[in-house]
Amino acid sequence: MERVRNCCHRSMKKRFFMETKKSRHGVCVILIAFCMGIAALAIFSAFPIEARSTGTISGVVFDERGPVVQARVRIQGSENVVVTDGAGRFVLSGVPAQRAFNVSAWKEGYYSALLKDVRAPKEGTRLFLVRYQINDNPHYEWIPPEGAKGSCAECHPAVTEMSLNDAHLKAAVNPRFLTMYYGTDIEGKQSLPTRYEKGTAFSLWGNTTVPRRPDGSKAYYGPGFQLDFPGAVGDCSACHIPGTSIGKNVDPGSVKGANRYGVHCDFCHKVGSVRLDPKSMLPFANVHGVHTMKVKRPFTDDPKRPQLFFGTFEDVNASEGDTNLPLIRESKYCAPCHYGGFWDTLVYNSYGEWLQSPYADSQSGKARTCQECHMPSPTLYKGKPITNIAPGKGGIERAAASIHNHNMTVDAELLRNSLTMVASARMNKDKVLVAVKLINDKTGHHIPTDSPLRHLILLVEVKDEKGNLLRQESGPVLPQWCGDRKNIKGHYAGLPGKAYAKLLKEKWTDVFPTAAYWNHTELVSDNRIAAFAEDSTSFEFMPPKKGKAIITVSLLYRRAFIELMEQKKWDVPDIMMAQQIVVIKR
Repeated sequence: MERVRNCCHRSMKKRFFMETKKSRHGVCVILIAFCMGIAALAIFSAFPIEARSTGTISGVVFDERGPVVQARVRIQGSENVVVTDGAGRFVLSGVPAQRAFNVSAWKEGYYSALLKDVRAPKEGTRLFLVRYQINDNPHYEWIPPEGAKGSCAECHPAVTEMSLNDAHLKAAVNPRFLTMYYGTDIEGKQSLPTRYEKGTAFSLWGNTTVPRRPDGSKAYYGPGFQLDFPGAVGDCSACHIPGTSIGKNVDPGSVKGANRYGVHCDFCHKVGSVRLDPKSMLPFANVHGVHTMKVKRPFTDDPKRPQLFFGTFEDVNASEGDTNLPLIRESKYCAPCHYGGFWDTLVYNSYGEWLQSPYADSQSGKARTCQECHMPSPTLYKGKPITNIAPGKGGIERAAASIHNHNMTVDAELLRNSLTMVASARMNKDKVLVAVKLINDKTGHHIPTDSPLRHLILLVEVKDEKGNLLRQESGPVLPQWCGDRKNIKGHYAGLPGKAYAKLLKEKWTDVFPTAAYWNHTELVSDNRIAAFAEDSTSFEFMPPKKGKAIITVSLLYRRAFIELMEQKKWDVPDIMMAQQIVVIKR
């Protein structure tokens, strides 16, 4: 009986273990299946719904004449873009199904078109393009950059606020510009009118005369266009106040409204084309600023074309008036105001310098436009990148890299990044040898560029351990026009160093270096550093009697000749572009 019981017990135990084993196996299978399901769900969830269920949006783009060929159609704010075929048809594929998107269409010469809330799959979509006007409306009233109502800031607050710090929007009221135009200092004190005497130089109001040098016995507040040509307007406003100079130049003091900002937002976004010499690809001689541009101010009473803004987006931001203009991304857009001369002398040439550099050569591997350096993206506003240029006013969220900085003029940071300075020194028994190399490895034009008032000052100072200056034995010294008043701040003439500038001299008065570029001038010298060029300079100094030598090499950017700045009372501090300190010992 006990045997039978034990046998039954063993049999039941064996069966129990077998059942348990089966159960464990089943649980494992279930657990594995469950885990695989979770993993699959995770993988599946890693892809957006759009990738799991997509469709197409198809249709046609047309205008008043019929289908539009080669129009660009895209899902607004995305890189999903196609081009219409010979019948104006398009098919956008891979569009997330059952989700509302805006579909845009654009072709050069047309406003952008926008169709809202389109869901895939969708056939028969129709996008109607309207051509913007060919002619310019001289009665158009410019939109001011800032103001409570009807200003650029109303729709584009962040971008406008940043651009207000840009020199373009201060061009009409820049004190250096106005004091040079009127021949005054910043307090309004005016130099005496230019004196003329008989000569054979040029005709002024029918009389053959030549200008004379300023009278050194009289108070002098620097040169001025109005002093040399009283009553004449000149073409300064063609670049400084272009919005009011279309067709004719004006006196800067006469401008009102938005034009008081100089080169303002609304003007820049209405430049439709730029006229260049097809052979040289430069502006035509003696045609400056706005006179080289085709501006398209809209006719606000036209129900189909009440407004027009050129920009860089193909997919419109607002319900009307916007369009893309490829020119705005090209360097030639900048050419009219960054190239030009007076009489027979080329004065401003940053565009021409760029054109001759590897930056303008698409095959060089170094090609870059003016905008890529001066309007970089993303644009940081209050420490964060801007992703919507018109929040609440038709703007959409975009990639930060698509929104460009509108504070584009030269500042200290941009200057410090414009070139590389390398200083080295060594000492032997007889000399302290200093070598300085400047390399224009980061800029697509000469350094400095545009106004010949601008120049670089390289200063080399060598001291012993006690702070005593060590005498210079050889090497260049700074010229007289770097300031020859001893022991006065900013006056460096005669000190070890080198100046880099484009220097002009007036033909009839021999004023040198001149700032009155509207007169007959001639080029005396130009040692500025071209794109990808370099300049090396060596200096020798007496060694210290003992101990170390401390070499300080500084590179300064100065906006104007110091004598002129003192005459005009301009408060424009030098900018330290680079500085290196080298300590050596025997």
